[in-house]
Amino acid sequence: MRSIIHVDMNAFFASCHQAQNPGWRGKPLLVAGDPQKRHGIILTASYEARKYGVKTAIPVWQAKKLCPQGIFVPPDHSLYTSYSKKIFAILKEYTPLVEPFSIDEAWLDVTGSERLFGSAEEIGQMLQKRIAKELKIPCSVGIAANKFLAKMASERQKPRGFTVLRQRDIPSVLWPLPVEEMVGVGKKIAPALREMGIKTIGQLAAMPKRLLVSRFGIMGEILSQLANGIDDSPVDPYVFDTAKSIGHSITLPRDIDKPEEVARVLLDLSERVGRRLRRGGYLGRTITLTVKDQNFVSSTRSYTLQEATCLTEIIYRTALQLYQTHFESWRKVRLLGIAVSKLQLKEKGSQLTLWADETERLNRLTKATDMLKDRFGERILCRATLFQGHQPD
Repeated sequence: MRSIIHVDMNAFFASCHQAQNPGWRGKPLLVAGDPQKRHGIILTASYEARKYGVKTAIPVWQAKKLCPQGIFVPPDHSLYTSYSKKIFAILKEYTPLVEPFSIDEAWLDVTGSERLFGSAEEIGQMLQKRIAKELKIPCSVGIAANKFLAKMASERQKPRGFTVLRQRDIPSVLWPLPVEEMVGVGKKIAPALREMGIKTIGQLAAMPKRLLVSRFGIMGEILSQLANGIDDSPVDPYVFDTAKSIGHSITLPRDIDKPEEVARVLLDLSERVGRRLRRGGYLGRTITLTVKDQNFVSSTRSYTLQEATCLTEIIYRTALQLYQTHFESWRKVRLLGIAVSKLQLKEKGSQLTLWADETERLNRLTKATDMLKDRFGERILCRATLFQGHQPD
């Protein structure tokens, strides 16, 4: 039987600031975006602030009413990255099988480490104590025989929780929980499950698999297995070595609805995404457009190309076509985003044509402009269209 540990930092962004500044420890600290740039929401609140009812994603003005004595700080991603690297360095001292789940949480397979460091429980306690002592960052630890149960265990107690979830505990600990609390059940799946009369994880576990498969396809089979505590997925330390998608989005300084303004923003985003693809040596087939309107309603639409690409022009034309086809022109736009997925490494090659078509000409032009930008900076060349009217930052 495997021994899997899930380690999850508590209120990570806020904890990093408190770790760096001892004077802020034990006080209500809130990491907030800049209201002037329309990011005026709470990104993370320390547990001291949460006692006052402050929650992630509420507006700053509301957080100030709930917690007027709170310390409000802007986000510092370089600080978070620095602490994350230190945390993962500690984790890797106990096993090479460390799979990052995000910047502040990871799974460890310590099955082969128990002879060196003791049982999984002893290793989990050492990790929790070391991270708290050396980095001043609190974390919760979950221990189980697989990744799913370890993740569910770490969610049981926060902050500074330590939970062991054994197979025999599933009926009493896991099954009574609301189905929304199950890892793998998202905002779209939970309402569909409730429509089927499934309100708890136990009810999901008892539901005939064929009914779940008929409703959700292969996802239904996965949900059934997880609800019964079955998860054979390995801890993969290389999970992020190959990018799954590359994208960029922007929250606009003002709502826009003019077609030419939307087109300019999409062109700017396409150039940024195209540059990142080419720098990483990737081609992609699926273009996804995300639009958030003035009412904060988000919509996404995708289109899969026949041939993979990294060209700005093709990404832009596809994104623009998606916008013109699927989004009403009267809707004011607050956020736009473009992502490219179904990636492949460029060295794998693409189909060649017998004639020097537009794609080949664009490839040569793009190579030349990228060389200039790499040598002299991004602003050495700019598309004339982006100089008309408002230019995104």
